[in-house]
Amino acid sequence: MTNAAFATTAPTTARAEPIPVSTILPWAVFGGLMLLLTVYFVGAEEGATSLIGGSFVHEFVHDGRHLLGFPCH
Repeated sequence: MTNAAFATTAPTTARAEPIPVSTILPWAVFGGLMLLLTVYFVGAEEGATSLIGGSFVHEFVHDGRHLLGFPCH
């Protein structure tokens, strides 16, 4: 006689399915563009290459610029 409370069953494991490249590619492109835009604003948005007039963007990212090692003075 077996007791149902002590019956053991083999554990089931979930299989990881690969994510198709067609699903990842748009997000990877979007992330890459956002990264390039961030690097531009932190590293190059001042002086002759400035897209936005004034010094607002420069002052807004000033501490991040120093943290990442970009010279700005």
